[in-house]
Amino acid sequence: MNRTLFTPVLCASCGAAAGFYGLAVLFRSGLAGINALFALVFALAAVLCFFRSVVSFPRAWVNGLPGAVRHMSLYSVAFAAGLAAGIGAGTAAVPPVRLGIPDAALRAVSGVLLDDPRIVSGGRIMAALALRESLGRFPGGSGDVRVSAAGEIPVFFPAETAGRLKEFGRGTVVFAEGTLRKSTAGRGGTHSPYLFSADSLHVVKAAPVLERFRTGLRLALARRFDRAAPGSDDSWGALAPALLLGIRDSLDSGLAASYRDAGCSYILALSGMHLAVLAGLVSLLLTKVLGLRAAAVAGAVIIVLYCFITGPLPSLYRAALMYLLGVLAVLGMLKREPLSLLGMAFLIQIMASPQPGLSLSFILSYLALAGIVICGESLADIFRGAVPQALLRPLSASLGAFLATAGVSAFFFGILRPAGIIAGLALVPLTTVFMIGSLCWLGLDIIFPAVSGLAGQPLSLLYVLMKKIVSVTARVPGIRMNPHTVLWLSLALMIFIVWFGWYSRMARGRLDSFGR
Repeated sequence: MNRTLFTPVLCASCGAAAGFYGLAVLFRSGLAGINALFALVFALAAVLCFFRSVVSFPRAWVNGLPGAVRHMSLYSVAFAAGLAAGIGAGTAAVPPVRLGIPDAALRAVSGVLLDDPRIVSGGRIMAALALRESLGRFPGGSGDVRVSAAGEIPVFFPAETAGRLKEFGRGTVVFAEGTLRKSTAGRGGTHSPYLFSADSLHVVKAAPVLERFRTGLRLALARRFDRAAPGSDDSWGALAPALLLGIRDSLDSGLAASYRDAGCSYILALSGMHLAVLAGLVSLLLTKVLGLRAAAVAGAVIIVLYCFITGPLPSLYRAALMYLLGVLAVLGMLKREPLSLLGMAFLIQIMASPQPGLSLSFILSYLALAGIVICGESLADIFRGAVPQALLRPLSASLGAFLATAGVSAFFFGILRPAGIIAGLALVPLTTVFMIGSLCWLGLDIIFPAVSGLAGQPLSLLYVLMKKIVSVTARVPGIRMNPHTVLWLSLALMIFIVWFGWYSRMARGRLDSFGR
């Protein structure tokens, strides 16, 4: 663990996280001025000078220091560079909204749909809009004026426009009349200070050809699954597009709530688990034919195409970045150090696209994987002999992810649901089988549609079993605790787990040496 805890990439990612979630937020909110940032820069410069002077001492003395201290100059430089990158990305994560018209005078907006429209409560449809123009009437003016606008705001369209808007999809230029309202930060999946409730929809310009192809493909695949149980939102045909494409419009809202109350909502959000199923199938089909390296490259291409089809989902993009970096490690271009690869993926993602870095799914995704990587092996050592071998790794991973995300979950949701750890041991493998079965059904439905109905029966039974497990687990009461207490307890437990794992491995090493 020591070898992977001290790497320049990991130090840079820690600095980036501090700058992105700490200093940039303080500076943006006005709580920290330019003087505080200058003081931080001088403090970092002093640290760098100190460690640089240490390593310039006589070599025999320096070589006697621990490796981490000898390389502290490099680690400090990496942390400082990451801190600067995090501050820069954090200031760009919430672009300002410029309407060009007083809020009360605005009555219409025009812009480009940034994501796939999705159905929300009340049957309305929502999408983020990149503003181009605003229309309204200035106080004392004699008519409406149209001015340039900039920024991104979430727009809620009427329920009757859902079909039309979904057909046009991402990249479409629309014009909508309605009412502008103030928003709380984070509402609608954005950090815009505004919400716009549209009363009408006018399509100004269709999306580019590639975007239209992507939207058409998504809808065609979703409609095939709808044929599994026409007119029903409580069937396996509604769950399959949610797990494979991220399309949850037909998913039963009660089932989604049960997953949430069971502490298993991560299963419905496209992430590393779902990408692992796709990567596993690619590896199974191509490794023997192409070899490990060629199959890894082919899998990378397939995953990039898959991410293009599903859309910009933060947790899925994190998993895809990890896979692509893993391919580079297979090709010998990077070291196979999971924690360093995770830090590298974090740096790339917040620099390339800062806005998703503020979303809860992004934060939970990185924390969960960090918990698995940091605590997984140590937890396996703790449970070895007390837990069946088949459950040892899944239980260790699930508990590590729970501990790493407990503080954030308690802060945002106000409740912890540890029952999800046990339920996940059954639901994750069942979901994996369900996804593979759904892909096989899809292929069969395309080639032999006459027999697809019969082939869907096992999936229907599997769906009923999963639904039963979720509904039972959802009845288990959660734990309400102060978020700060949860944070410190979870950190203390993680430190103890890592120490215990290190101590156990050292003890085994001494026993092995004594035995020889």
